[in-house]
Amino acid sequence: MNRNKVKEGLISRFNKVRQILWVILFVNLTVAAVKIVMGILIQSSSMTADGFHSLTDGSSNIIGLIGIRLASRPIDEDHPYGHKKFETLAGLLISGILFALSGRIAVEAVQKIIQPVIPQITMESLILLLATLVINILVSTIEYRKGKVLGSQILISDSLHTRSDIIISLGVLAALTGIRLGLPPIIDPIVSLIVAGFIVHAAYEIFRLNRDVLVDKAVVDAEKIRSITMGFREVMDTHLIRSRGDEHTLFIDMHIMTKPELSIEHSHQLIHDIENQIRKEINENVQLTAHLEPYKEGSLHDE
Repeated sequence: MNRNKVKEGLISRFNKVRQILWVILFVNLTVAAVKIVMGILIQSSSMTADGFHSLTDGSSNIIGLIGIRLASRPIDEDHPYGHKKFETLAGLLISGILFALSGRIAVEAVQKIIQPVIPQITMESLILLLATLVINILVSTIEYRKGKVLGSQILISDSLHTRSDIIISLGVLAALTGIRLGLPPIIDPIVSLIVAGFIVHAAYEIFRLNRDVLVDKAVVDAEKIRSITMGFREVMDTHLIRSRGDEHTLFIDMHIMTKPELSIEHSHQLIHDIENQIRKEINENVQLTAHLEPYKEGSLHDE
């Protein structure tokens, strides 16, 4: 696989991610509108909070679409490694929005505890909440699987966000059912506080996922790369092995010590052979940069 094919694969991937985000945006906005309207009608703070949380799913889809549009820009003089980290930045922005939303929900829940409001719960509202819960389960599952297949941080981040919706909706459903069965109304804002806690957790998971890419956390075990490289008879030693990126844009660089008598032509071919072997055993999208050094008996190197 040459680098033109890698480029073509990235363009195809971005287009698929964009299509998925548009579909999920429509679903999320519909679910959010239903929850918010019903929450206001029955005066349930937990259902309204759940609805606003679902609304941020739609907001994160919009951010994702903008991030993907920027990330799909081709390599240029100022961005020789491409623009893919705009996708990472979009994920971090989603995380920040969730942290802010959790604070808002917590404040509103405390106000409801101080001045309680009794929700007007109907069987229709419970059925509607259950229906949106099923939709969220389907959306989260499909989006997460597609995110894994396409190696998309945006889709994975958004699916984690939606997954928290599932747990939250279960809590809201339990609270409203409990109140309908005779439990005190204060359980509703208490569940809202729990909702805020889950949102904070989801925000942190999304932050952690994107932070690792942004700070160039190692993607591949250096020992595995070393083992593959040392499998070539011309290679006497290798060190300073580094990796960064993700499954679809994976960069590896290292120092390789070879026999001094190797010709430039042979050395050039050796690097290509090593790169192809790494692509075969680790990831087909690897782009390898190698610094060649002449090996001398007893020579030392810095790890």
